[in-house]
Amino acid sequence: MKIKNIFKFLIIAFLATQLEACDQNEAEQKFDKTPTERINAQKKELNDVLLSSEYGWKAVYFTDNTQLGGFTHLFKFSADGKVAMASDFDSDTNIYNSDYSIEIGSTVSLLFSTKNRIHLLSDSNNYPTEALKGKGYKGDFQFLYYGQENGEIIFKTKRSFQELRFVKATAEDWTDLELHTEMGQNVKGSDKRPLFRFLEINDGTEIHKLDFNYGSNTRFATANSVEQGYSISYNMGIAFTKTGIIVSPALVVNNQELTEFIYDDSTGDFTATGTDGVSAVIKYSTKPLILTDDYQLLLPGGGNNVYAYMRGLTESDAQNSPLFLSLLEDIEKASGVPLIRAQLWFNNADGTNYIEYRRSVDDETEQRYYHYFTVKADDVNKTVTFIPGVWKSGIAPAGASGMDPEGPAIPRPSFLKALDDEFMNPNGLYFTEIPTIGYRGYTFTSTTTPFRMVASFL
Repeated sequence: MKIKNIFKFLIIAFLATQLEACDQNEAEQKFDKTPTERINAQKKELNDVLLSSEYGWKAVYFTDNTQLGGFTHLFKFSADGKVAMASDFDSDTNIYNSDYSIEIGSTVSLLFSTKNRIHLLSDSNNYPTEALKGKGYKGDFQFLYYGQENGEIIFKTKRSFQELRFVKATAEDWTDLELHTEMGQNVKGSDKRPLFRFLEINDGTEIHKLDFNYGSNTRFATANSVEQGYSISYNMGIAFTKTGIIVSPALVVNNQELTEFIYDDSTGDFTATGTDGVSAVIKYSTKPLILTDDYQLLLPGGGNNVYAYMRGLTESDAQNSPLFLSLLEDIEKASGVPLIRAQLWFNNADGTNYIEYRRSVDDETEQRYYHYFTVKADDVNKTVTFIPGVWKSGIAPAGASGMDPEGPAIPRPSFLKALDDEFMNPNGLYFTEIPTIGYRGYTFTSTTTPFRMVASFL
């Protein structure tokens, strides 16, 4: 072997030996701490970062974005194990104090050890829908620590192993939290806006309209295409901000992810803007995108069908409009007792139709009022109009099934006027089946006012 080649070989061997020594040193440094020492170091690291932010931390917690929206929480940690907390779970955005601790198990975790706002999401007795009975809002109050990234603290929930990030809060986050409540009302809608909504998708070349529905109890929305040849659906959890909403999962339009929608108070629109003409806008409409033939169930030949608002069952459905719910409150204030049913009977054996209003007299007796009407259909607009007739009344055992009204005609009860006027709207009603859980649901919706009642098919 030539001297030159031998010299090269010796240099390569020397460098390899040095690299191996470096690797061994790094490994020794990495594992020079015991497991206990390493986890204690993580505990100190988490404690230090929790205390490091001047205005604390903010987390937008989507507990399950397949059926629930997001809830903003603010935290300000103190070295004595106390935490000041506020949230936009409801209209109470006040700051409350409680205890927290950093726990050591298989990993380090943050535990909110005494009750505060975040526990509203984990209370199994506090559930937004019957489908979530016993599950609540599926939230957690203990979070496993997984380090930091770009100034954010990375956690995973203990129960569902879902990632949750804490970002540094600002002074404005605390003062502006009550604006989230106001934005929630804008998402829900008001008596001054139409009841119908759609999601307008612009992919940069084409515009499509999707039927849009939002449940305020769950902060969850669905949007489904109605056009032939265009099939797409979006399911999204919604969280409120002071300027609009954020959605999770993101709306994907032409490979762009849209998450932040800005609210326009003049129109009620929520707009998310991408690039190259891509956008998504939640808009109001004076009529539904989908006109169904469900109204024919109410016509002669449709069968002896009965549809009822039932206190304790249908009243919690998010598709009941604020106007309808306010009319129920007015009836209770005026009469002293709540309305337990508004039950519409169609095509009875004697050929009649009537609305049966029920309210309790005592535990064993109900007062019932019956308003007869005839039905006129508009086959073009797919609506029905109820033409008012006589009123009758009767007393029945509590919970008894339908009983034929007897006795003479009576004047209209004054406390029922406003609600009954919505049913007897001379411009008509839309009647549509809707997806519900626990019963077969339909809506009676005004063509001219923001009135909508959810009814169970009996």
